[in-house]
Amino acid sequence: MLKVGYIGLGLMGKSIARNVLKAGFPLVVHNRSRAAVDELVSEGAQAANSPKEVARQVDIIFTNLPDSPDVEKVALGENGIIEGAHAGLILVDNSTIKPASARKIAQELAKKGVFALDAPVSGGDIGARNATLTIMVGGDASALEKAMPVFQAMGKTITHVGDSGAGQVAKAANQIMVAAQMVAMGELLVFSKKAGVDPRKVVDAIKAGAAQCWSLDVKPPRLFAGNRSPGFKAYMQLKDMKIIMDTAQEFDIPVPGTMENTRLFQQMIDMGLGELDNSAVVGVIEKLAGVGILD
Repeated sequence: MLKVGYIGLGLMGKSIARNVLKAGFPLVVHNRSRAAVDELVSEGAQAANSPKEVARQVDIIFTNLPDSPDVEKVALGENGIIEGAHAGLILVDNSTIKPASARKIAQELAKKGVFALDAPVSGGDIGARNATLTIMVGGDASALEKAMPVFQAMGKTITHVGDSGAGQVAKAANQIMVAAQMVAMGELLVFSKKAGVDPRKVVDAIKAGAAQCWSLDVKPPRLFAGNRSPGFKAYMQLKDMKIIMDTAQEFDIPVPGTMENTRLFQQMIDMGLGELDNSAVVGVIEKLAGVGILD
């Protein structure tokens, strides 16, 4: 049985780690704040005091952290994974970071005989809790094959996209579509309301046609109930949008729609709404239109 480490026990990381534990894998956990560690220890996990300490004890180590600098620090910094690394160790990063950062981490860890897989996830906190995440993976295929039993405890769809960084490119592409859906949904709800038509009935009318998508299936009932809690926090959506924009600049890729959607999510954060769900970008459009969808 593979021994697994998990570092980063936030909204999604804790649920993913719990599912790994439920699947029977011995689990070592580390997190900056202790409460999540204590919770998982009470369920059978072991605690470690640093990424270095986790790496020394396990066959596969997962990270799930806010942004590129955080992952680079945990992987390559003082008391980081690289200092506890042993040949054959597999690092799997579930964070959403820059493809360039994923490649850098893989190159540095390879010098220690460590395989690095960038494996960002999609499906939100619900997918994390229910082990139904979509996981897009970049890196060595043989390392993925070895880690696959653990991936299957976390997600429903696991796709090997390509070499190091490819998983992060796929996640950036995913976030292009997610942002577009959230903005378009906000627009159509406000458009309907201000044009004098019940947006609930509009959603019912269009969601089985060409406009059908996950966002339109899942989000409107929550918004109509006045629930804009996350889900996936808007400030994290903006972080992902900035990754897309940086990568687009690196490769000279035109992304005009994403540029505008990034601006709207920035407005949302500037309005103090960053802790709300990414679907709450409708609030920016409501402000611009001077009408709320529940008015």
